[in-house]
Amino acid sequence: MIEFLTASTPNGRKVSIALEEMSLPYSLRVINLKEGEQKQPEFLRINPNGRIPALIDHDEDDFAVFESGAILVYLAEKSGVFFGQAGKQRSTILQWLMWQMGGLGPMQGQANVFFRYFPTKLPDVIARYQNETIRLYGVMDRQLADHEFLAGEYSIADMACYPWVAQHDWSGVDLAPFNHLSRWFRVVGDRPAVQRGMQIPASARKPEDVVAVGQTMLVTGAGRAS
Repeated sequence: MIEFLTASTPNGRKVSIALEEMSLPYSLRVINLKEGEQKQPEFLRINPNGRIPALIDHDEDDFAVFESGAILVYLAEKSGVFFGQAGKQRSTILQWLMWQMGGLGPMQGQANVFFRYFPTKLPDVIARYQNETIRLYGVMDRQLADHEFLAGEYSIADMACYPWVAQHDWSGVDLAPFNHLSRWFRVVGDRPAVQRGMQIPASARKPEDVVAVGQTMLVTGAGRAS
């Protein structure tokens, strides 16, 4: 059984989508970020960086994995799906995954912070990160002009990017100018496993899917690995 430690953030949603898509059974432990649970010694033993998400694979001698991109690769290798074949196909998936981790996530994350949360509004700073997010959306849009998904076929690269694009309005960025990205956003968002993953963690889960056990919820992954 996989123990998934997360909170309601785009990086956490990447992994919840993957778990649902791959039909991997897992338990869900919601980490209270406001109370600093991710900085406590118990969590730091799992992720020394003190960030979510993280997981523990209890079927593999309690092996701990942190960093959302590394988790996606681990789960894809474990399940044998959404990671392409060896060689060029897998390299292409990894390129787009690394692109998300090094570009889209950090830049849009800063746009989120300065546009929504930072107490002092700094127009130049907001514009800097919004403009970089727009540039990165343009990169995706050009790739998707002649590819159904980022790496050709649906993969962990799409799972990594979707939760960030889903927060475009939270960053003050409009998707309307990006026709190909908008098409991809609709197609990926229509996948049942993506819809389930985007609600984890959330309280509006069906009773037959979630059994509350203290602060841990046992979740049956119902995704379809295809």
